[in-house]
Amino acid sequence: MSQTSSHIQMGSLQQGDDSMISTAPTDRKMPNLDTPPNRPLDSASLQKLDLRSIMHCIFNSIKVVLLSDKINLLIPFGPLAILVHNVANQKGWVFILSLLGIIPLAERLGWATEQLACFTGDTVGGLLNATFGNATELIISMYAMRNGMLRVIQQSLLGSILSNMLLVLGCAFFCGGIVHPSKEQVFNKGTALVNSGLLMMAVMGLLFPAVLHFTHTELHDGTSELALSRFSSCVMLIAYGAYLFFQLTSQSNMYSPISEEDSNQDGNLVDEETPRISKWESILWLFVLTVWISALSEYLVNAIEGASVALNMPVAFISVILLPIVGNAAEHAGAIMFAMKDKLDLSLGVAIGSSTQIAMFGIPFCVVVGWILGYPVDLNFQLFETATLFMSVIVVAFMLQEGTSTYFKGLMLLLCYLIVAASFFVHKDPQSVENNP
Repeated sequence: MSQTSSHIQMGSLQQGDDSMISTAPTDRKMPNLDTPPNRPLDSASLQKLDLRSIMHCIFNSIKVVLLSDKINLLIPFGPLAILVHNVANQKGWVFILSLLGIIPLAERLGWATEQLACFTGDTVGGLLNATFGNATELIISMYAMRNGMLRVIQQSLLGSILSNMLLVLGCAFFCGGIVHPSKEQVFNKGTALVNSGLLMMAVMGLLFPAVLHFTHTELHDGTSELALSRFSSCVMLIAYGAYLFFQLTSQSNMYSPISEEDSNQDGNLVDEETPRISKWESILWLFVLTVWISALSEYLVNAIEGASVALNMPVAFISVILLPIVGNAAEHAGAIMFAMKDKLDLSLGVAIGSSTQIAMFGIPFCVVVGWILGYPVDLNFQLFETATLFMSVIVVAFMLQEGTSTYFKGLMLLLCYLIVAASFFVHKDPQSVENNP
């Protein structure tokens, strides 16, 4: 009995201790439970949250735009070019570093345009591509015009046409043929012929001022050639505007990155169409990249003459061969990628479409801007350059007339571009700034 009573007493004491242990902490935590769960945040907390969300969005945008592609590893070369210019003033190195620094910026500019086109639709997207597709070349031309380097304007724009027609299209045909060796790749022959016709019209616009100059048949010496160039430029701009109107109304699907059939067959390409940044982020990045390219273009243009001496290269070779490679970096990669995916219509839209933009819009635009600002920019590209463009357009037109592509056609275009590059390397331009300081 004594043992039983002791166990009862011990059990009652243990229960009492447990109740004391369990209730004491509960009594201390009760005041915290009375706090309202949805207590409104003060203004300082709201500002911290807003600032934190804004910084998070900015960081993500920078990460997507500047850190998502391997070609962006070249971006630091731009600030390095500015540093070398201010410290050592080595024109050769400034030119090379600026050239490397502009390549990723030109690619990102095209990418930002594609992102904005996802929100605007195919019609406005086509106009954006027409405007920003060759923005790098036009920016370089504007700085060359301001420095009085009118031949650099002509030669860089001519080089952009040759690079797109021969180098970019040749690489696309060659790589597409290597990836798909068992069949002939096909593309829309009608679209290609329309672009070829526009290129022939551009050759006509460049040919007559040169012929007028070299045959000495000007009605008014020194003025007829310039007047004809300005009139022809206005006509070419009207023709290009009509071409855009025709594309955007009658054949608006030409600007579509991927047709509906292709998007159903290839799910990966559908994912590529999904925008990775918002509409306002795309607009902001277009502005930032354009300003950045403009800043580097000034250093690039100012270093051309010094780089010609330091690298022992003619200015004509630098302007026609090296400068267009910078502006066409994005087009080059895109055309090859589409050709390897057996989408030659997109490759031709990139390569031949860009050549048409420069020939029918870029060159006349520079002539008209020079007319407004008082610079005598004309369409007389001299006999050597005009003949080179004429022969290149003829070769490309013959390659496109069948509507099929093989790796052999691509190889022929690449070899033609090598001939053009070698010709300008040994060409002495009598109108160049190096021969007329």
